[in-house]
This record gives sequence, C-alpha cells and structure tokens, in this order.
Amino acid sequence: MKTCDLFVIGGGSGGVRAARLAAAQGARVVLAEKTALGGTCVNVGCVPKKLFFYAAGFSAEAALAPYFGWSEFAAGAMDWPTLRENKNREILRLNGVYERTLKDAGVHIVNGAARLTAKKIVHIGDEIYQAEKVLLAMGGAPFMASIPGKELAVCSDDMFHLSVLPKQAVIIGGGYIALEFAGILSGLGVQTTLCYRAELPLRGFDETLRRHTAAEMTKRGIILRPQTAPESIEKTANGARRLYFDNDEMMTTALVLMATGRKPQTRGLAEAGVILRKNGMVEADENYETAVPGVFAIGDLLQTPALTPVATAEAGVFVARVFGGDKTARLDYENIPTAVFCRPPLATVGMSEEAAKARGFKTKTYLSRYRPLRHTLANDKAQTLMKLVVDAECGKVVGAHMVGEDAGEIIQGLAIAIRLGATKDDFDSTIGVHPSNAEEFVTMR
Repeated sequence: MKTCDLFVIGGGSGGVRAARLAAAQGARVVLAEKTALGGTCVNVGCVPKKLFFYAAGFSAEAALAPYFGWSEFAAGAMDWPTLRENKNREILRLNGVYERTLKDAGVHIVNGAARLTAKKIVHIGDEIYQAEKVLLAMGGAPFMASIPGKELAVCSDDMFHLSVLPKQAVIIGGGYIALEFAGILSGLGVQTTLCYRAELPLRGFDETLRRHTAAEMTKRGIILRPQTAPESIEKTANGARRLYFDNDEMMTTALVLMATGRKPQTRGLAEAGVILRKNGMVEADENYETAVPGVFAIGDLLQTPALTPVATAEAGVFVARVFGGDKTARLDYENIPTAVFCRPPLATVGMSEEAAKARGFKTKTYLSRYRPLRHTLANDKAQTLMKLVVDAECGKVVGAHMVGEDAGEIIQGLAIAIRLGATKDDFDSTIGVHPSNAEEFVTMR
C-alpha cells in the first residue's frame, strides 16, 4: 500500500488547483484523472464552448459588414472540420499546460479511474493508496432524460466531436447548455429548434432577462418551443431522428441534443460512507468535509454554484484551511457573477428582482432597453437590455443584469462594485465611457 498526504480524485479545475497548492505547502500529493486533465471546463465545457461561440459570431459580423462599407466581406461555407480540429489542437495544448503545472509543483499524476473504498483508502487499477486526506473533485456528467430512444440523441460532450455539422438540430432543455448550443448551431448555419418544459428558458434568472433573451433569440432565427417536452425518439429509414412530444406533435430532424442538465459523478461514494443528498450531491460541512473524516469534496459535487471559478476558489479555501493552517478561510457565495454565452450573451450578478422581493427587500428597478450603435447602420432590430435591482430603503445595488454584446465583460467589472456595496448614487456619480454599452449602467435614471 502506498501513502500520501493528499489524494485528489479528479483532474478538473478544482482538483488541479487543490493539488498544486497543497504540493506548494510541502504535501505529498497524488492526483488521479481517468480522462484528460482540465476536466469538463477545458475539454468539453467552458473553453471549447467559448471557441465555438466565437466561431458562430462571424456569421453575424458578415451580415453587418456591408453596411460598414465591406462589400466583399461575406460569410462563406462553414468548414466544420477546420473549426473542430483547430479546437482539438488548442485543447491538447491546454492539457499539456495542466500536466506541466502539476509536475512542476511535484504532484504525482496517475491516469485511471480512482475509487474511494473505505476511510481514506483509494484504489486505482492494481494500486492502493492510504491518504491522510482525500479530496473528491470528480465533477459532473451530462444527464440524459430517460425516454424511449434516448440513445439516438447526443449529449453536450458529443457536440465537440461531431463528424459532420447537421443541417437541422433540435435541442431539448432550457438551461445554460441548451441556450449556448442553440446560439452556436444557429450561428454556424444550422436550422435550430429549442424545446423546453417551462414558459421561459433559464429558470432562476431574472424574469425580465428571461423574456428579453427569448425574444432576441427568436429574432436571430432560433425557433423556440416552450412548454414542450419529448416523449420518445425514433430513427427514420433515411437515418433522421423523429421526435414525439407530450402535446401530440411530431418533428423530424438530423440531430437531437439532449441538454437536460448534469449530474454529479458520485458512483460508489455512498458505499464508502459518504452521505449523498436526494439529488445525488455530496453532503459536506462548511469546511467541505464529508461524513467520512478526512474526506473532502469541492466543485460540482456540492450544492454550490456549478461554475469553474467557484470550484477553483473552493480548492483554494480547502488548501488554506487543511494545509495552510488558516482556519478562518471562507468562500463568500453572495454576488457571484455568471454569464451565459448564448446569442445574444447574457450576464448577471447579485439578486434577480424576484429573489430580492422573496428575501424581503423593498426594491426599485432601473431598466434600459435600446438598439446598440453597431446595429444602427444596418437597421438591425437587435436590442440590448440592462437592469439594476436596488434596495429602495438604502439605495444599495443588489443586482445587475444584462443581455447583449460583451455582457460577461461588463458584468465582471460591476461585480466588484456590487460586492463592495455600491449604491445607485455611486453608479449615477460615475462618469461613463462614451460611446459604449457599459455607460448605460451609469446613466439609468
């Protein structure tokens, strides 16, 4: 039996950072990853998604270009293999960066599926490790709705490796992943339909934001089918997919993407003594320690925001407390900014208007809806939306929301102000950068 101070199961963003930081504290660290280093974010999530998001944006740029005098600038045929292979090359480069970073820090990397079998005992292949501490950082995996014919659909992981770009696609789901791929596919020239159970997509976001996003997606040619859920999928004689819905409708398409969420990879943990919630998430205390002493969990295994920066921040807190001796280290989960890279993109920080009211705030809202300058020459109907949610009693801004170009970049800056307790008066007294979209946040009255 081999020994170590920390055994990290999972080489995603959280696991890699925890391993690296713990090794820097002098710990003997082993990290096990069954696929590629970087986890979901690097391999089948944030990074390749954003690259595809950029690719999809060129068709919109080409449509606007003639109005700015670029008569020879036009979108040609989409060369899917070129995009896919260039993306693959960049991901391989990042895999190598992660590996070098770990090795330079002194972390021992083991390739394979590790299993926690008892208190701080980990099996991987024929090897057994006794660890002083174990960190569970396996992340999540796509969840496929259990309907007849679900094997005929693809999941989000598969989308990054399609051999052929389809001419039509139906996406099932109304969350982050579904909307992002709807924008990507539509931008790449695929006739795209988005089906979801609710009246509006993006459950949990500000309702004004949700309605505006749905309207803007429709302007961009994406077909939205709210309150529609699939009941079965079958393969036609020519290889197409035929979907049957709960409202007795039927649709035939070339590809079905099941983007119905992700679930934590917790198989076998309950047998090792780790307590799981009803939704499959790991039960852990404020120090990220599970019911098994010395076994910790971070990232998408927990009931915390499923965001890469959150996982890496949790990794930092874990190492600071366990290996750095800082028992005061804590992560503040309030006012965490996030973005959805759909078309158009949206971003948000703080509370929605609905959440603020539910928490007892007396709110005042400020709204700006306008056509951006870059769309005026083409007389394009696209509109940007910005919204501030303010505590009416003290004037503190408790939420900022945006749908439009550069939303993620703009909200990142506002997140600092909101975390520091900026008031609406602070926003109003700030001079805007003109002409810019961002200045709208300091000119709303």
